Amino acid sequence: MAMEPWGTTLTNVIAGFGAGLLVAAGAGWWATRVLTRRARQAEGRARAAEHLAEIGAMTGGLAHEIKNPLSTIGMNAQLLAEATEELPNVDEQQRGRLVRRAGTLKREVERLGDILSDFLDFAGELRLAPTRVDLNRLVEELGDFFLPQAESKGVRLRVELATDPAWVNVDAPRLKQSLLNLMLNATQAMADAPASTPRELMLRVRHNTRDGRVEVHVTDTGPGMDDETAERVFHPYFTTKAGGTGLGLPTSRRIVQASGGDMSFTSELGRGTDFVIALPALE
Repeated sequence: MAMEPWGTTLTNVIAGFGAGLLVAAGAGWWATRVLTRRARQAEGRARAAEHLAEIGAMTGGLAHEIKNPLSTIGMNAQLLAEATEELPNVDEQQRGRLVRRAGTLKREVERLGDILSDFLDFAGELRLAPTRVDLNRLVEELGDFFLPQAESKGVRLRVELATDPAWVNVDAPRLKQSLLNLMLNATQAMADAPASTPRELMLRVRHNTRDGRVEVHVTDTGPGMDDETAERVFHPYFTTKAGGTGLGLPTSRRIVQASGGDMSFTSELGRGTDFVIALPALE
């Protein structure tokens, strides 16, 4: 077999080496471009997150600033109603109209205050003070507290505790707030149901041995939820209650999740709803 001249071989080597350099340079240019684009995207996301944080801080500060004058307006509305009742030489019909208007103003101010409070609970920094708590005792106390309100709405309240202590590490007042919100929602849902519908609310504590968690069930015999409502029930500002803020359930779930647990539910139209708070069990 004929051998290529040494010069030709050297030329081929140099040509191959040059082609390799061109390929390497092209790959390096492309990698640099990709890295630059990713860096710019990361920088954009960081700026957007910083902007959202600033907006969140400003919104929280604005809500606090609004609450102060609202309190003043509410107090003056109450004073105005009292002063109107004592006005001399005023027709009784006109006096009653003025008193009702002042009362309406006071109620609307209180409603706005509740909306702001719910917003601050949902959007503000969540600071928990967890302690070792027996869910049996916590649920039993909550049942005793809520019983008069349930009876006033014609709702039968039942409490079923776990046979063994149900120790968890939670912020007890915050967890009570979450459970109370579920109980209030259930009571109102049953109050809106037909009179022939049984009205029962059950609080039940049980150990889930499969995943080492303790569950609290808040079960009602209300009208249940359709698929559209069930899909949006944890969305902020979604509510089916007149005058509701739509922040109670999202805030309650946030409290539970911050405690290392989760909140879920099952619902069936015409049968009722079962909300479940599941928390890691302590030995």
